[in-house]
Amino acid sequence: MADSRTLPQPPAGSTRTVLVVGGGASGNAVTVLLRRAGIAVDLIEAKPDWNATTGSGITLQGNALRVLRELGVWEQVEASGFAFGSVGVTAPDGTVLHVAEDIRTGGDDLPATLGMQRPRLQQILIDAVRASGATVRLGTTATALEQDADGVSVRFGDGTEGRYDLVIAADGLNSATRATIGITDKPEPTGMAIWRVAAPRPEGVMRTDLAYGGPAYIAGYCPTGQDTIYAYVVEGCRHRESVDPADYAAEMRRLAQGYGGAWTEITRHITDPEKVNYTWFDRLLVEGSWHRGRVVLIGDAAHCCPPTLAQGAAMSLEDASVLAELLTCGRDWDDELFQAYYERRVPRVRTVVDASVQLGQWQLDGVRGDVPGLMVRTMSFLKERP
Repeated sequence: MADSRTLPQPPAGSTRTVLVVGGGASGNAVTVLLRRAGIAVDLIEAKPDWNATTGSGITLQGNALRVLRELGVWEQVEASGFAFGSVGVTAPDGTVLHVAEDIRTGGDDLPATLGMQRPRLQQILIDAVRASGATVRLGTTATALEQDADGVSVRFGDGTEGRYDLVIAADGLNSATRATIGITDKPEPTGMAIWRVAAPRPEGVMRTDLAYGGPAYIAGYCPTGQDTIYAYVVEGCRHRESVDPADYAAEMRRLAQGYGGAWTEITRHITDPEKVNYTWFDRLLVEGSWHRGRVVLIGDAAHCCPPTLAQGAAMSLEDASVLAELLTCGRDWDDELFQAYYERRVPRVRTVVDASVQLGQWQLDGVRGDVPGLMVRTMSFLKERP
């Protein structure tokens, strides 16, 4: 694999070419931003349905909304979601113990937080990619990458080949591209897992509320529209095979029945095991650099964290914004640029990853940590532009 410092730049006036591997939030976002600058982009996604129906809900804080506005999709997101500006802490029985105003990490002209159905966000981003003019190939993977003095040659799973000036690996937590280029970092379980489900929004639920303690470590919910929420229960990891997927609804309902308040109504709707998702919490932060030659990592391929701060999607979207900014500012696409991307992103991402893991570790250790203080410090830091 050639050192990218030896790679010549495309001739003046020629169109740069980029392959984006993965059509999640970061891959879709960087595609739109690069196409806006006139760069030719091919996007490949392994899932034939482009993950358009996967997931229950997502919490987007202001710094995520700021990137979505940059993409030109804020109006659709705003119309599809449920914006709010505070978070509540309750006892397991539903008694409200504390309500705090959320910090507007995207600026005062955007909501502090917006919840929405994850499939709806994905569809909005899919539509933006389609409108950008990018070439999209679904059900497609990159099976081999070869770098030389002129760029990156890619072989696809269907036997076809392509040639690119840059490959952006946005293929998620278990990124095959990350391993292909010799980065050996892998996600590590934190010891926690989460049950998630979409449900009708109980009357009066106007924000996220979190209950600490009870049958699980954390139970919470987030409004995702005028009529919908997603609800979640966080517990210690179990072996995945210890619960039959056919019993997912019954198991989540068993845990949720230990909580009061809005949970009384939410629990009645936890009936379909196919609508319940069970996922372990993982930690990942690739150190040193996020590139090898002209292959660069973005989003969950470079870092991931538990959703205890609801910043996973925001960090991925910020990656897309920063990388696109650097790639379109007239600089050479070389080691110096890609290292600048890493150095600009890693302090911010490390803060989020460490804080997200710490919030869970206090629960696992039974320690009464300064949860509000850590949240405020982290969100105050994130209010600065990336």
